[in-house]
Amino acid sequence: MKLKLIGLLMTLSFYAGGSMATEYIYRDLMANTLASPKCMAEEDAIAHASRDYNIKRFSKKFCQTQGYGWHVDKVKDIGKAVCEVCPDTSKTGVVCHMEDVVVQCKRIKPGSVGMLPGKG
Repeated sequence: MKLKLIGLLMTLSFYAGGSMATEYIYRDLMANTLASPKCMAEEDAIAHASRDYNIKRFSKKFCQTQGYGWHVDKVKDIGKAVCEVCPDTSKTGVVCHMEDVVVQCKRIKPGSVGMLPGKG
């Protein structure tokens, strides 16, 4: 009796090992951030555009454009700062944005976790 129980437990543990792993789908995106609305000196505008907060905020938006369930895995490259003369001619300065930001997004692979719909 004990031998059958041990054999059953070993068989179950062998098959249960791979079922707990979560699989992900990864996708790399390249996009540009938006320019700040304020006109600033060039050094300040570049610092404002390349702030960690802006990169994280826009990275999240980039991944969410892919659809439901997509999240930021990591930011691979923050890109380069591109500045333009202030569009308002009454003010001096520039507005800057980050160009070619590369973000890796991930999503849980359908069917890799939990029960599948309709399967009992």
